[in-house]
Amino acid sequence: MAISVESALELIYTNVKKTSLQILPIEKCLDYVLAQDVVATHNLPPFDNSAMDGYAVKLEDSGKSVKVEATIFAGDNFSGILNPGFAIKIMTGAKIPSGAQCIVPIEDTQKSTDGVILPKNLVISRHIRLAGEDIKKEMPLLYVGDSINAHQITLLASQGISHIKVHKAPRVALFASGNELKMHFEQVTAYQLYNTNTPTLLARAKELGCQVEFIGTAQDSLEDLKVHIKSALECDLVITSGGVSVGDADFTKEAFSDFGYKILFDKIDIKPGKPTTFGKVGDTLILNLPGNPLAAALNFELFATSIIRALSGAKSKFTNPIIAKMKINYTLRGGRRSLVPGVFDGEFFTPCENFAPGMVTPLGYANSFIMIDEACKALSENVKVKVISTKFSFTSKEYKSLVSL
Repeated sequence: MAISVESALELIYTNVKKTSLQILPIEKCLDYVLAQDVVATHNLPPFDNSAMDGYAVKLEDSGKSVKVEATIFAGDNFSGILNPGFAIKIMTGAKIPSGAQCIVPIEDTQKSTDGVILPKNLVISRHIRLAGEDIKKEMPLLYVGDSINAHQITLLASQGISHIKVHKAPRVALFASGNELKMHFEQVTAYQLYNTNTPTLLARAKELGCQVEFIGTAQDSLEDLKVHIKSALECDLVITSGGVSVGDADFTKEAFSDFGYKILFDKIDIKPGKPTTFGKVGDTLILNLPGNPLAAALNFELFATSIIRALSGAKSKFTNPIIAKMKINYTLRGGRRSLVPGVFDGEFFTPCENFAPGMVTPLGYANSFIMIDEACKALSENVKVKVISTKFSFTSKEYKSLVSL
């Protein structure tokens, strides 16, 4: 019996364990997930410094002509003291000298015979970046489960942190099955097709930060499928496409069963993608996707991305839909959860005009899809829908309904 999408996702989240840990230099941590909290080791800025190229002055010299007695550049270890009637020229980032109360930008001063004339009404600490105003020592910066991107690396580098503990990138093995399939670098006959699923899913898994192994294309025989399965089982996740329906040549689940395949679900009440299957062989997770390209890609977005995020240790592992409005009126047959690819332009969602499970052109055109409730037979123009992006990662710490009513 087919289970609901929600039940399928719950089985995924309750059966996927995080990958083990490793320590990496921060330069190699992009897209990894933190396995430690990070706390600031010192203030940032570590000292009061100038936010402008200008003059360090005292408030009592407002509107007066002052003598310029020195210049401080960023990185200088200046030990002098600023006295009334004097100014010290200072560059952006340089340490504020003792006795200075504010910085006057160069463009706000006028030259005089023996120095510069300051503007009136000087303000205490103006254009001074105070020690710790950005980051204070012992302030929490990052947490277990945070994904590392370029700007998280900024935080780490600002504290002189060179290595961090992260979850290992999920290892994903991929292969397709089908006598009719050839890779894009092979010759096809009139009765054969190019294997589009494996290159697509391989690229998508890499986009999600996985280490990916391409096992090849299996023939529709138990013997060849077993060879491919045996080669893939050292990975955290094996993703196959094809061979999971009920046809005479659909041997994938049978081939996995010889390795102790524990199936957690093997049918989902969804269109397209009903035969999508998920289970385990030992500690290795198995996701069997349909062979039709559009069905395989959309179900990858629903289920494989959820598995990968859970494996990676990300605390924001749940898909977070974007609220959009329908660009047009849209009708459908209803009766089953339906996945509809289309384009989200930042405000409106426009369904693809023509799509079917076996097509590839909608994948190149669409940047998202919606999942329509089985009871719904029409969506009116401007009605709100929940868009699931296939180009960007929108995630949440808590599960949210993905269904458009």
